[in-house]
Amino acid sequence: MQTNIIKKINLLKEKRRAIILVHNYQLPEIQDIADYVGDSLDLAKISHTTDCKVILFCGVRFMAETAKIFNPDKMVIMPDLHAGCPMADMITAEQLQKKKESHPDAAVVTYINSTADVKALSDICCTSANGVKVVNSVKNDEIIFTPDKYLGSYIANRMKNKKFYLWSGYCPTHMVFSKEGLLKLKDEYPDAEIVVHPECRLEIQGIADAICSTSQMITYAGKSKAEQFIICTEVGMLYRLKKENPTKEFIAGSPNAVCPNMKLSNLEKVFWALEDLKFEINVEESVRQAALKAIEKMIAI
Repeated sequence: MQTNIIKKINLLKEKRRAIILVHNYQLPEIQDIADYVGDSLDLAKISHTTDCKVILFCGVRFMAETAKIFNPDKMVIMPDLHAGCPMADMITAEQLQKKKESHPDAAVVTYINSTADVKALSDICCTSANGVKVVNSVKNDEIIFTPDKYLGSYIANRMKNKKFYLWSGYCPTHMVFSKEGLLKLKDEYPDAEIVVHPECRLEIQGIADAICSTSQMITYAGKSKAEQFIICTEVGMLYRLKKENPTKEFIAGSPNAVCPNMKLSNLEKVFWALEDLKFEINVEESVRQAALKAIEKMIAI
């Protein structure tokens, strides 16, 4: 059954001149049919350099929006419009505008995991990998950081010369890790390195051997001499890590670190999306241009 639907997807992909972009947290069978697997920004940048008419983005909505920001002349579709991001939805453009009015001397640095509307009101975007570098490039002494308070705290702790106003957003999936649970795993796997995403709480970051974005986790696992890793991010990441490092062992920091939105895509929905060219993602042009400016400032650093 899976073989048949994969064949149909590949035929439709050719017919539509489409590419399939898949985030690291997606189901294994979705990762396996991807043209590219990666984090949200890498995938958006890849989409901009490919000769295609249709981009099918298997991730959450803000990621598809970012692909559209880069590609106004291409059709961007998702397998399921319900795939949202709770953290991205924790701040609206209206709320950010009020925050800016309260702190007129502050620059707004926004995590790429945000809506197009919020990016459009920001001075510059950042990723979990380059956040420190981005904030260091900002001349303002005051920073409004949105929407993730834990990534913001991670950055703020690495520089003492700026005042931070952290928006109180967070990723629910990264909240499931506990210090007690990780220390128990460490007792069970004493030689394992603990690798933590910066969206995790500070007490989890505090016991990490490495704090990495998803793209950095791939590099770190490949270069490390360790044979075992306790991974603190969404469990879908373990599939790619194992696929690229078959001789190493990857242990979930918590089996409950599952993002339900990331698991909404399946092969049937991918097929239907390509067959009917749904569900299309659009971004208002004025918003797109302003958001693109904030992203391009980041890329230029």
